Amino acid sequence: MIPFKDDCRIRSFPFVTIGIVVVNVLVFLYQLSAGQAESQRFVMQMGFIPYEVTHFVNLRPESVVPLYLTPFTAMFVHGGILHLFGNMLYLWIFGDNIEDVLGHLRFLLFYLGCGIIATGVQVFFEPNSQLPMIGASGAVAGVLGAFLVCFPTARVYTLVFLFFWIRVLRIPALFFLGLWFLIQLSSALGRSAGGIAWFAHIGGFIAGVVLILKYLKGRTSFTKIGA
Repeated sequence: MIPFKDDCRIRSFPFVTIGIVVVNVLVFLYQLSAGQAESQRFVMQMGFIPYEVTHFVNLRPESVVPLYLTPFTAMFVHGGILHLFGNMLYLWIFGDNIEDVLGHLRFLLFYLGCGIIATGVQVFFEPNSQLPMIGASGAVAGVLGAFLVCFPTARVYTLVFLFFWIRVLRIPALFFLGLWFLIQLSSALGRSAGGIAWFAHIGGFIAGVVLILKYLKGRTSFTKIGA
């Protein structure tokens, strides 16, 4: 299933969502232009390595980026075109609506906060991992969690492939994002596809749900948004 848009209208231009997408694309273009060896070095320098934090060691090549900033820098580095495309597609579809709900600055803080929490959850479950964590997945997962809270009855236009059967379906967000979360959960518990930070996805999603509920609590617009 490949989503490509939702049916929610926005009232403000999504400056931050577009900005985040642009920065991610530019960083990836730099990685491509740097060559394979330098790109791998860049990933090690900018990525977040759980083992470094839990064992107080430095495994990275010499870098101008201090260790405490890598949870932020790692969100803007990707391991391949499909990795980048998947994250940016989901951010593009759902991010503008959450930016519309929170406002530009709050959305930026929300996005980064979800990414940091997602990283912390992954470290908790895999403290000895020496693989660099990279990608916007944790932060984007937070956006998905917030969208589920705010727009559960929205429809997600999704391209569905089943052998030679190809259709565009309008799937309720509650079902689409609920299924997405269950896939992450089953993958994490089954330890499938090593190298993917499944627990970060789960942590980011839950963080998005909790943070958006905290923001919306007591607001008169909550009923209208969630309707």
